[in-house]
Amino acid sequence: MTEAVHPVQLEIYRNLFTSVAEEMGTVLKRTAYSPNIKERRDYSCALFDGQGELLAMGDHMPVHLGSMPLSVKAAIDSCRPAAGDLVVLNDPFSGGTHLPDVTMVLPVFEESEPGRPLAYLACRAHHSDIGGMSPGSMPLSRDIYQEGVRIPPLLLYKGGEINGDLLRFLLYNVRTPLEREGDLAAQVASLKCGERRLREMARKNGRPELEQYMKALHDYSERVMKSLISNIPKGRYEAEDRLDDDGAGEGAGSRDGILLRVAITVSGERLHFDFDGTDPQVTGCLNAVEAVTRSAVHYVLRCLAPRDLPSSGGLMRPVAVEVPPGSVLNARYPAATAAGNVETSQRIVDLLLRALAPALKSVIPAASSGTMNNISIGGIHPHTGLPFTYYETVGGGMGGGPHHPGDSGIHTHMTNSLNTPVEALERYFPFRIREYRFRQGSGGRGRNSGGDGVVRSFEMLVDSDVTVLSERRRYSPYGLEGGRAGRKGQNSLISRDRRKRLKGKFSMRVFAGETLVIETPGGGGWGK
Repeated sequence: MTEAVHPVQLEIYRNLFTSVAEEMGTVLKRTAYSPNIKERRDYSCALFDGQGELLAMGDHMPVHLGSMPLSVKAAIDSCRPAAGDLVVLNDPFSGGTHLPDVTMVLPVFEESEPGRPLAYLACRAHHSDIGGMSPGSMPLSRDIYQEGVRIPPLLLYKGGEINGDLLRFLLYNVRTPLEREGDLAAQVASLKCGERRLREMARKNGRPELEQYMKALHDYSERVMKSLISNIPKGRYEAEDRLDDDGAGEGAGSRDGILLRVAITVSGERLHFDFDGTDPQVTGCLNAVEAVTRSAVHYVLRCLAPRDLPSSGGLMRPVAVEVPPGSVLNARYPAATAAGNVETSQRIVDLLLRALAPALKSVIPAASSGTMNNISIGGIHPHTGLPFTYYETVGGGMGGGPHHPGDSGIHTHMTNSLNTPVEALERYFPFRIREYRFRQGSGGRGRNSGGDGVVRSFEMLVDSDVTVLSERRRYSPYGLEGGRAGRKGQNSLISRDRRKRLKGKFSMRVFAGETLVIETPGGGGWGK
């Protein structure tokens, strides 16, 4: 590290590091087996420095990326991976988020210092089944045991050799072992691709220069975040929101919703997020672990920052986050967490943006749909005679903003996935999409109206087990500055030409010929 950091070279390295994560994602997408990964792109890849601090990420899933640093830390602390080792984990209470999200962490070593890692690579993919009480592993659970196989940080590879016993154990406990094995292999391939790229960089430019610019990126991100914070008016900003219910039909979550509360204090170049007053963890599966809450904070700050800002760990250095232990935003073992990563994370974003709206009126939009509308379907495929599992999230309306109306039929905030194309879906699974359209008029009116939600109807061709975890069926997406709220979502079942209204969260047997209809919320409007 003999030379000063050059700003042009810093930008080159920022793009080089980001390109590693992006190429890893491309490999994962193109080699995965499941439609959920290769079509919907429900995965994320990131690069960490030799100390395990986030350095760069691909343009993937915000809920994955902001929480991945705790997974990498758990992998390092638990396994101390050496050259040729690869760690796998999914346990929410050991660095994960919810069980379907399987994370892999690979240390990268190079020739000049074979005993000290140059960097760590991580990828996370949502597997469409990881065992548990219902197909798709997104059940109406009451504890973590019902949700699937818990994997603490373990070595899937040691010294370059696969742990066959661990792999067999995992595959014996899922409904779709061939698909799972293919997706796991795709994750390994993506990490190996990133490893090659980093070693090429080290051979070309030298390890000292790489580490110099890794540190410089952290410092640069910190400076930009401090500048951003200094432009927010000083003060204390508070907000509260409510989740509809916990899906278990008991406790505060069934009577008055689940209260989420935050106080954001802006002081000079520091930000403090305090979630005190949030309801305790609930019986149902809406509990989020601390990693998910921190991920939502990271996402909101990333949205407020310049678009070309490096997504490194330096972003969070001027930020303090306090989440009460045992609350629905920092749940303790053995809480059910399947929907915390999807539904609760979305509403944390709504909460944070609502709190900051008075300070940043020219920036903050109204609430988006506030739910991922999770659908899991499973049964026996009529052609193969084997189990099938399908998982998908359905988009909704984006909130209108100060300068533009909200988009319609889009995945917003903590999900950055695509939809599964109808052609691919009907090719893989024994059901038919009867209807897929915008839900006209569901966006809130305003100077800049909210986007419309969508209507997606599934006709079952075989008897199937269906689970839906959805929100904003009770509390509408809010408008801002006089804009109207978006319309609430609605779920229903059509059987013999009769329509039955369903709850926001349910698990049921849907028989061949019946049609499940998901109508997603619209976004809130902005301005009168």
